[in-house]
Amino acid sequence: MSKRILSGIKPSGDLNIGGYVGALQQFVKLQEEYEGYFFVPDLHAITVPQDPKELRERSRQIAALYIAAGVDPVRNTIFMQSHVPAHVELGWIMETQAYFGEMSRMTQFKEKSDGKDAVSSALFTYPALMAADILLYQATHVPVGEDQKQHLELTRDLATRFNNRFGKTFILPEPVIQEVGARVMGLDDPSKKMSKSNPNQNSYVLLLDTPAAIRKKFSKAVTDSDMSVRYDWDNKPAVSNLIEIYSVFSDEEIPVIEKRYEGQGYGAFKKDLAEAVIQKLTPLQERYHELVHSEELDRILKDGARKASEEAHKTLDAAKRAMGLLTF
Repeated sequence: MSKRILSGIKPSGDLNIGGYVGALQQFVKLQEEYEGYFFVPDLHAITVPQDPKELRERSRQIAALYIAAGVDPVRNTIFMQSHVPAHVELGWIMETQAYFGEMSRMTQFKEKSDGKDAVSSALFTYPALMAADILLYQATHVPVGEDQKQHLELTRDLATRFNNRFGKTFILPEPVIQEVGARVMGLDDPSKKMSKSNPNQNSYVLLLDTPAAIRKKFSKAVTDSDMSVRYDWDNKPAVSNLIEIYSVFSDEEIPVIEKRYEGQGYGAFKKDLAEAVIQKLTPLQERYHELVHSEELDRILKDGARKASEEAHKTLDAAKRAMGLLTF
C-alpha cells in the first residue's frame, strides 16, 4: 500500500498565515510524497455553537483555500466530513473502545470547557470521531502540530486496542512534524500562538488580508531593543518569529536572511517581510475568489465525497465484521 496522508482544517474562523504555514503549505508539499485525503471537518466545528449561515460559508472557504494554495483535486481527495456518513458510524465504534478517563484527560476539552456552565457532550467525545477520521482511510501518516499530538496518540491507542481485541483491522498512523514555521506566533506577543481570537487585530495576518493591511500589521509587529536581525528564540523570540515567517514565505534559509539584514535594523527587514508574504498570498487570493462560490468547487467536493465514501466503506465494513456486527 502506498503512503497515505489525511488532514483537515476546521471551518471555525478566518484562516491566518499560521494556518497557511502549519497546514496548507505543508499539504502542498506532502502531496508530492503521499496519496492525500484532505477534508473539511465540519462535524468537529459543531461541537461548539455555530451560526448555520457562517458555517456553510466557512466550509466553502476552507475547501477553496485548499485548492487555491495548490492542493491538486485530481491527485488528492478533497471532501466535506459530513458528506461521508461513515465518519460518524466509525466514530461511534471508536467511542465504544475509548475509556472515560482517556477522554477526560484530553487537554483541548479542558481548555474549551473551562469556565463554562454547560458544554456539549460531543466536545468531550469528539476525539473518538477524530480517530475515526484518520483510521477510515488507513492513513499511514498524519501532519500534527504540538496541540494535536495527544489526539494522534489516542488514535493509535484506540487502533491498537481494536486490533488486539478483534484482529488486525487498522493501520497505526505515524506523525509528520514540521520544523521551521510549524507554529506561527502572534505579532504582538511571541509567547502566544497567532490567533484571530486575539482582540488586537494587528496581532495576526489573515490569508485574505489586503496588501495594505499586511504592510500595516508587519510594520507594527513587536521586536526588541537589540536592533539586530538574529535568529535566537531564547533571547529574541519576537524577531525569531518574524524570521521564521520570512523564511517560509520567501523559501530562503534563515542564515541567508540574517546575513542580508546584518547591521540594518528592523525597518527594511519588516518591509521586505511584508512584501514576501504579499507576493505569496496574491495568486492564492486570486484563485480563491474564482473558486469559492463556483460550480467547479461544487463538482470537486461531490467527486471527493464519492471517492472518499468508496474508500471509507471498505474500512467501516471490515471493522463491523471484526466486531461481529451483521454485514452483507
